[in-house]
Amino acid sequence: MKKERFLKLGLSMAAILLLSACGGKEKDSGAADDGGPTKITWMNMLHTPSPPTDVIVDKIEEATNTELTFNWIPDASKEERLTTALASDELADIVTITIMQNSSVRNALKSGMFWDVKDYLKDYDNLKKISDERIETASIDGHVYGVPIQKDLARSGLVIRKDWLDKLGLEVPTTMDELYEVAKQFTENDPDGNGKDDTVGFGDRAPTDIKYSSFKLFTSYFGAPNGWKIEKDGTFTPEFETPEYMEALNFSRDLFKNGYLAQDFAVTQKTDQQQQFAQGKAGIYTGMIDIKNLKTMAKGIQDEMELVPVNKISTGDGEYHVWSENGGVGGLLAFPKSVVKDEAHLKRLLQFVNYLIDEDVFYYMTGGIEGTHYKMDENGALEYLDMDLWQQDVQPLSSSRPSEITYKVKDASPEKQLANELVVENEKYAVLDPTFSLDSEKANEVGSEIQKIITDATVQYMMGQIDEKEFDKAVADWKAQGGDQMAKEYAEAYKTAQKSK
Repeated sequence: MKKERFLKLGLSMAAILLLSACGGKEKDSGAADDGGPTKITWMNMLHTPSPPTDVIVDKIEEATNTELTFNWIPDASKEERLTTALASDELADIVTITIMQNSSVRNALKSGMFWDVKDYLKDYDNLKKISDERIETASIDGHVYGVPIQKDLARSGLVIRKDWLDKLGLEVPTTMDELYEVAKQFTENDPDGNGKDDTVGFGDRAPTDIKYSSFKLFTSYFGAPNGWKIEKDGTFTPEFETPEYMEALNFSRDLFKNGYLAQDFAVTQKTDQQQQFAQGKAGIYTGMIDIKNLKTMAKGIQDEMELVPVNKISTGDGEYHVWSENGGVGGLLAFPKSVVKDEAHLKRLLQFVNYLIDEDVFYYMTGGIEGTHYKMDENGALEYLDMDLWQQDVQPLSSSRPSEITYKVKDASPEKQLANELVVENEKYAVLDPTFSLDSEKANEVGSEIQKIITDATVQYMMGQIDEKEFDKAVADWKAQGGDQMAKEYAEAYKTAQKSK
């Protein structure tokens, strides 16, 4: 059976939504009367250029006794597509929600549009193992409006050119001072040995991606809070009003001023940042989990490249911190009441999601079919046999796994395997955003908009375009335009949450 996929290039937004809506109604959801496959529609996020072929989808259907119809939403347009679908109530049995902090999405969740599944999770062998911490992170006012998508707590870290360290007689850095020195040496001392002044310590990316930039990681290393700090009296202080944030700002400012941070970072996208690293123009990359991709991209260009992942950098006190992107929750698999009309239907869908966490289905969605897409080497590591085939059949589904942590796949690449192990180690040092599960009407209303004030001021300060007084003026503007109200509402929500425990 061929699955319908409604990713049509060139179609208008209205046409895509219409197709998605029609696709969700072509089959009656629920189990067949004869005990046949459960028919399920799934509005899901697509992180690849094309949807998957039927190969792995067929395997998932067989393992879960379902017939699946996917309504794919390209990740690049997820905010527009998802908010439009929510407003029009054109949804599917399962809706993947990865932007829980989006105001329209959050308001839809709070409105009662989706089933609260908190009390149902305990009835399923895989779902009941979701940690209390992740349940709390995924909660809104004590309700869990979907199955939490389980992710690693903190994946951030650095990738450093080990061959450049060796050439310059440098050790892998463990402190901020040592990291600064490595960036300096990589810029000034010709680490590639070509006799040209054509390398820089840190590559980086555009301000729109500042959460995934070197600067965000620096704030962790200096001990800044992740988003907000809860004071002893229960009040909330934004991260950019802490001394540690300013230390990170000044560190980045010095890097940029001296040329140790890429001078074009403000107009560089992630793919360009990766290309610059792969081409040997930069020696430090922020994004530890990308280490294998960087090595692959460098083939034929920098075949001598040796890389080392680094997750622990302190200020010299031996204390380690790393920011957590989402508190171990990558979103929700949510069930709209307009489509899922009764408890029996909900339970069939929960059972399907539970099946997706089974080991056999996890491997289908991770590696594909053993012997076709991958093999296990003598050390028990997964080794891909045909990357092009894997990208067509498997990769689009890998980001749809309800859990990335229940099973861990050993990687055949030693560098990538070490990075994976460091991601697990990061759990000990993870700094969570305390507002992730709290609600603020003002944040829902203007949070994303006024964050741009701080992002712009942060980048301008790093580049030496404004001074500390002007940065403080931006903070005052943020407060006046809603920041102060957000802090008050978060404090009230936190107080209420503490009382209910």
